Parts: sequence; C-alpha cells; structure tokens
Amino acid sequence: MNVDIKKSASHRRRTKIIATLGPGTDDADVMEGLIRAGVDVFRLNMSHGDMDEQKRRAKLVRKTAKKLRWQVALLVDLQGPKIRVENFAGGEAKLTSGDHFTLDASDPATPGDHRRVGVSYPDLANDVNPGDILLLDDGLISMQVQSLDNGRVHCLVENGGVLKNRKGLNLQGGGLSVSGLAEHDLPHIELAAEIGADYVAVSFVSSADDIDRARGLLRKAGSEASIVAKIERMEAIDNLEEICDTADVIMVARGDLGVEIGDEELPGLQKRIIRKGIRHNRIVATATQMMQSMVENPIPTRAEVLDVANAVLDGTDAVMLSAETAVGKHPVKVIEAMNRICLGAERHFEAEGDVVHLNVRFERIDQAIAMAAMYMATNVSVQAIVALTESGSTAQWLSRVQSSVPIYAFSTNSASRRKMAMFRDVFPVKQEATSDDPDEVVGEAMRTLLAHGAVKDDDRIIVTMGDQMSKSGGTNTFRFIKLDAEGRARYRV
Repeated sequence: MNVDIKKSASHRRRTKIIATLGPGTDDADVMEGLIRAGVDVFRLNMSHGDMDEQKRRAKLVRKTAKKLRWQVALLVDLQGPKIRVENFAGGEAKLTSGDHFTLDASDPATPGDHRRVGVSYPDLANDVNPGDILLLDDGLISMQVQSLDNGRVHCLVENGGVLKNRKGLNLQGGGLSVSGLAEHDLPHIELAAEIGADYVAVSFVSSADDIDRARGLLRKAGSEASIVAKIERMEAIDNLEEICDTADVIMVARGDLGVEIGDEELPGLQKRIIRKGIRHNRIVATATQMMQSMVENPIPTRAEVLDVANAVLDGTDAVMLSAETAVGKHPVKVIEAMNRICLGAERHFEAEGDVVHLNVRFERIDQAIAMAAMYMATNVSVQAIVALTESGSTAQWLSRVQSSVPIYAFSTNSASRRKMAMFRDVFPVKQEATSDDPDEVVGEAMRTLLAHGAVKDDDRIIVTMGDQMSKSGGTNTFRFIKLDAEGRARYRV
C-alpha cells in the first residue's frame, strides 16, 4: 500500500504528478526524494539520452518504488517525427529580419550558414506553399515561404534571431503530412516492452491510425502498455473525436501545439481537450512548461502557480514536468511545490461542487456499476469508495465522475496498480487476499484501510466488486456498508 494512505483524506492529493527523468534525477537519494514528495508517474523522454541511460533510469525507478512500497508508473515518451533543421558549420547562425533564407530538404547533410540549412523532413517542399509561415525554435524565429525549388524552400525572414543546431520547425496552422511514428521510434518501442513500461506516449499524433499502429507494434513486442496520444498538431485537433475513441490517455502537449495554433488559442483549446477526454472516459494529462522557472529558481512564479491550478480546476488527471526535474537545479522542490498547488486547487474544486458525469452510453457492465456507485456517492454521505478490481477498469470509470470521495482500488495485479497511479482520485492498494469468497476479500480490504487510518468506525463505504473475484472486467455489483471497529460491515445493502 502507498505509505501516504496514512494521511487524512482532506489533505490527500487527487491530481497526479508526472516527472521527467534525466541527469537531474539520476542520484538514488534524489529519486527517493521525488517519490516521497509525490511523483506518481516517471517519464522517459526518448528525445534525449541513449538506450542504456534510459534502462538505468527505469531500473532505479522500479528499485526505489519497491523499497518505498509505492505504486509508481513508467511512461516511455516516443520522440516521434519532429521536424528539425540540421546542423550549422559553427553550431548556429544569426538570421536577420528581411534576409532571405533557404530550408534545404534536398541536401540535409551539408552544414548550414546564415543563408541556408538542411532539413530532416524530405517532403517539406511538398507540404508548404508560397505565403505560408514557418516557425522555428518554438516560434522564436519566423519566416514566410517565397518560392519552392526541387526540395528547397526559399523564405523571407520575418522575425530573426540565432538559430542553433537541431531546432524544431512548425507550419503555422498545421498541415504537414508527416506520420505520428518515425523509424527511430521502433527500437524505443522494443525498449518499452523490455523495461515493462506502463504507458507509451505517441508524439505528433495526427489521427487514430497513428494510435492503432503504435498499439500493434507494442503488442507485437510483448507490451501491454496503455497508449498516450499527445495532442500537439492542428491535425490532431481536427481528428480529436476519433483519437479520444482510440487512445487510452489524452495529453495536452502545449509546446508545439501552441506554436501551430497561436498562444491566444491555447487556453480555450486546453479546456476543450480536457473536457473531450473526460467525456470519452479517458485519462487526461496536461504538459509543457508548467513550472519552467524552477529549472533555475527554488520557487515558482505566480503565473505558474495559476497555470497548474487552472489545469486542476479544469479536471485534468495529471500535470507533467519536463526540464524542471530532468535537468533542473531543484527537482524535489518542484515536486513539493506542485503538490502544494494541486492540493490548494482541489480544495476550491470541491467547494464549487462541479461533477463531470460519466459517459452514459455504457458498453460494459462495470461502467454501469461505476456510474451507479458514483451517483450514490455524490448524493449520500460516503467517506470512501473501494474498488476490488483486477484490471483497474472499474477504478477508471469511477474516476471519471469527479467528487471529494477518495477511491481505494485494490488489485492483486501489480501492472494494474501502477497504471492506476495516473488516475485522478484513485489510490491503488495491493490486495493481499486471493480468496474467491467476496466477503473475505471485502473484510480484508476494510481491515487494511482501518489499520492505515484511511477509514474509521461508523464510516459509510461503497464497495464495487465482481462475483468472480479474479476475473478481469467482472465487476457486476456494489455494496453500501457501514463499518465497525473490527472492519466488519455493521449493515450492508
């Protein structure tokens, strides 16, 4: 069981925290500090570091989580087909507004200068037209397409600056036809299977086909990881409905997305994506530059505090840190700060009393049971919900209706418990009892919660369960019980 289950329910954080691994987290003491401070999911960013480094980091996560008896998930974030300029002869070039500059997809290998540079995407000239605006280095440099010539894109620099090696390139408004998976992602999919990753994120998703392909490759490699669709292209917004139907997790990846659609559109779109994901019963994460100043500074800015809190109030399941932990100077402090901000925002979320209803188009019995249980929890005084779940599906359905009632998800399956670490409101717990007798399993769960102070005598609890305890997807009933001091049901319905 997670050690933080001893904390009172009023102070337990319901929003989950994703932290990116890197040189800043490689020390064993730092890793332990991060988990104790509240990290629920660790992200391996395959855009940086080699395979051996990532394996070592994954091993350290598993070792430390086992030591602390904490349910922590691993997320492998594929690099994807990010379009980049290639290298300059001097490592960088200064581009001046009003100058002409060529992006050369026909010759990516020749080092660039202040007049041209190679581009990693061979079809760039086929995807753009004169008048299009290209944005480089997260929009810091912009240029307008003037003409096209045998794979070369001739541009006029609008906003100049220093352009360095391997910086990203976006088309304002979207429209690049590159696939969501690249050749260099294939060995990383094999790595995800090898280290037992719980989640795999597909970058630059454009359609449900990208998700289906990634899932097929993962299953072929022997991985049962859930798929995270990173929404960072305009094409993904156009196909958001089908992506939500196909992916397991939706991530609002605000970096490249903001570059393509414009910063002014990003706040409203973030809210739309979160709402859409929840209505499709999907887990939702919000990412990119949430606490960016803490890469250097020991405290966040007020704007960053409001950004994190706003995502929590929007109903996101998880908030993600990137450079703040991977290469930042204060990785543990940033987790502590994010933990405090989430807790504060959640108190106001409860005060507003908003409830997001579960999708009523039930396709499974466990969805219907979850909806019935949450309807009772939001209309009757209940102190806890206990989900006896093998796969974690019932806990996911329960978490789609956001309330102030904590959900304790008991499972004998370690992979399921780790996946549930990303679910908002859900606290995964190791189920010790392996009996097929529902009364025995319920009794053991109640005694566990009593022993850790999560519930107390006279508390009213909803329990969801199946007639066949070890059957995945078998939840078909729920009980409403009141406890005595021994963990027995004084009465039940």
